[in-house]
Amino acid sequence: MRQRTLSRCMRQAMFGGAALFLCALWSASAEGAGQDASNNPPAAKPAASKSAADASKAKLLGDITVTAQSRSQQMEQVPIPLQILTAQQIDTQAATDLSKISLFVPGLVVDGSQPTQPSYSLRGISTSDFGIGTESAVGVYIDGVYAARSGGALLAFNDIDRIEVLKGPQGTLFGRNAAGGAISIVTNEPSDKFEGKVLVRYGNDGERYETALVNIPLNKDMALRVSVLDNQSDGWIKDQATGQHYGRNDDWGSRFVYRWNITPDTRLLWSWDHERLDQPPQPAIGLVPLSNNIYQRPPFPPNPQTYINPLTAPLYNDAISAAEWRHFDGSTLIIDHSFAWGSLTSTTAWRHFNTYNAEDNDGTDHVVSYLATTNIEHNNSYYQEFKLSGDNDLMDWVSGVSFYSEQARQTSQVNTNTYSLDTLAQNVQGVGLPLTEITQGLQAFGLPYNLLGDPWQEEINNVGQFKAYAAFGDVIWHLSDNLDLTTGLRYTEDQKYFTWYTPPRQATAFDQTIAELMSTGIYNLLPPDAQEALEAFGHNIVFPNDVGQWVQAQHSWHDFSPRAVLSYKFTPNVMAYMSVTKGYKAGGYNSLQVGSLYAPEKVWNYEGGVKAVFPDYNLLFNASAYYYRYTNLQSSVLNPNYSGSGVPFYEVMTSDQHAHGVDLEAQWQPTRAVRLNFTSAYIDSSYISGISTSGVNLAGQPTGEPLFSATAGADYTWFGIYNGNLELNLQYAYRGPTRCNADSGIQGTCLTTPLFTVGTSTQRTDARLDWHTPDERWGVGLYVNNMFNKRYVVSIGNDSTEDFGTPYAVITPPRVYGIELRTKF
Repeated sequence: MRQRTLSRCMRQAMFGGAALFLCALWSASAEGAGQDASNNPPAAKPAASKSAADASKAKLLGDITVTAQSRSQQMEQVPIPLQILTAQQIDTQAATDLSKISLFVPGLVVDGSQPTQPSYSLRGISTSDFGIGTESAVGVYIDGVYAARSGGALLAFNDIDRIEVLKGPQGTLFGRNAAGGAISIVTNEPSDKFEGKVLVRYGNDGERYETALVNIPLNKDMALRVSVLDNQSDGWIKDQATGQHYGRNDDWGSRFVYRWNITPDTRLLWSWDHERLDQPPQPAIGLVPLSNNIYQRPPFPPNPQTYINPLTAPLYNDAISAAEWRHFDGSTLIIDHSFAWGSLTSTTAWRHFNTYNAEDNDGTDHVVSYLATTNIEHNNSYYQEFKLSGDNDLMDWVSGVSFYSEQARQTSQVNTNTYSLDTLAQNVQGVGLPLTEITQGLQAFGLPYNLLGDPWQEEINNVGQFKAYAAFGDVIWHLSDNLDLTTGLRYTEDQKYFTWYTPPRQATAFDQTIAELMSTGIYNLLPPDAQEALEAFGHNIVFPNDVGQWVQAQHSWHDFSPRAVLSYKFTPNVMAYMSVTKGYKAGGYNSLQVGSLYAPEKVWNYEGGVKAVFPDYNLLFNASAYYYRYTNLQSSVLNPNYSGSGVPFYEVMTSDQHAHGVDLEAQWQPTRAVRLNFTSAYIDSSYISGISTSGVNLAGQPTGEPLFSATAGADYTWFGIYNGNLELNLQYAYRGPTRCNADSGIQGTCLTTPLFTVGTSTQRTDARLDWHTPDERWGVGLYVNNMFNKRYVVSIGNDSTEDFGTPYAVITPPRVYGIELRTKF
């Protein structure tokens, strides 16, 4: 009877999943009733391990030890909604960093189109600003160490053990800036066994990916693990203006890990990470049809009904010194000691990186609309944490203190020329007589002066010094064999010092021409409106505020982030929980808005869920439902500046938001050869209050987060094929259409034209056919990502639309396929 009931529920789950929640409880109750009827009561909870009853079958379901609660626990025993990406999943889909696989985690969005400036969104909560004055609302942690700045948060995968994606606020356990959730990346540690691995991939567009590692036991107490990777490709789109290939990979990394068991109770673990990335920037594909005449000005204002299709359009980018590179180094020292009553762990970490990103921002090669931006960052951070933990029959507990210090510098540049500023002058009212007419007037009198085509650069320099102190405690109270109460509290204090400095614009050639006009007396002969125009061009235009002045700000904030979780085990394999958690993100500053300040963000999350494993059926099922209310959420948005000069700029918009949603996950292995998985997320997120930069009241409107996203997969293995196993893996991901609001068009996240749509639903299918020996010593695989070559327009860059009439598009890359060879020894 249970088999027929469970099978029927599985069919319903594949088409929606709602009925499986009730079915899980029904099956669990029936199982419990059967145990009582046979006079075999449920076994008492083991003192040392709280894993599922049947470990061998649980392993088939992906039962994994995680550290989501700063403790080693089985995934299904953690009353937190989380999804695990294992090393096998990462390798199966040939993912090189988190952005390449995030679509297969419903509710998570990682935009890695600019790896030095990535953005993270989880359950609809994100921070779009990458400046050093702000921090992400989704915390990224590598071996427990916070990756504070976005420039060092999206690194290439190098000897990864697993990735834990924890959904919902994680402020108590992970600290500040985990208001939307946390992504915990866990790497492999040295073992006592000599082993090695070599993997190479060759694919389309010149893809060449190699990785190798070796684990060396130095003696009975010491071991060393070394891994390297090299990721190269020729790129998937060619710039017709310069001949450079964009979409190219050029990433190299290495990792060294040393372990020393100093005593039977004391261990030292030291790691060093290095990465060097050097590749072209994100391609900006122009949407306005233009001729080959580089002096042709684009029509203004641009008409979306005439936009060309960026998925088939040629690329014309002409940014000088266009490049994106990062040099990253990091070191972590962990020392832990075991006592009879628990353990003490010290974590010391240092991170350093430099990044450079110069990209085209007009999508053309026309000199009259040239616009490029450059972001340069230098960052050093230090982290120290001391953590005590222990467990007994009454409770499992964790407590600790931490200190974080960061020094960051950022330069934000806008590079253009006087041709482009002349276009701006003609497109924006109230600037004065354009430079073209002044130049033509001078040359009409035989005067050899040209005010056009001279380089022009403006920038803002920022310095940030940040410190954070925290003390935390988290206790799992065992109220009975089946009932646990978790209580936790973290106190955080943030101290931030920030400066802005805007130097005078750099236009050496233009200033020399003006100086010559003045020295010869010609300047005084110009009409008054021409003199007024030249005077306007004598000052900053893009960053006109507080030029030549140091502006500084210093603030501190503190917060208490509690959590309470009540969990009950109906059986050793079925648990339900309810939780209330708070998340906190420190206040900060907008790097591009001199003197700006915004208050901390706070979120309260209410959640209930069930986690169940049915070993008799090799079935795992998780479900959760939640509601959160987010106050003072900061987002960097484009201000069209309608009431000002007409030059758009980015600023921080604050809003209050709330959302309710449901997460579902199911894994089923009906036979040894077949494995199935399904994960989905439903999110209904909307504004409580918020005024857009264009003046629209967004209260009650959707935030843009899609209602539904899901993944589904199947894996089938043929055993005994040429003395090995042949495995076919298929994975499908779907993300629903953007829920547009009154501000989506200005921000470039929603647009419908005759040839393409921005904000449509997205799909991706990955496949792999892999043969390997039973011991996986040898293996060869054929893989394809985005098998059906589904491509999308991600967003429209409107930052130059209101200036030069040159909107551009960001698009997804095409299909990737190749062959993989690997060996272990």
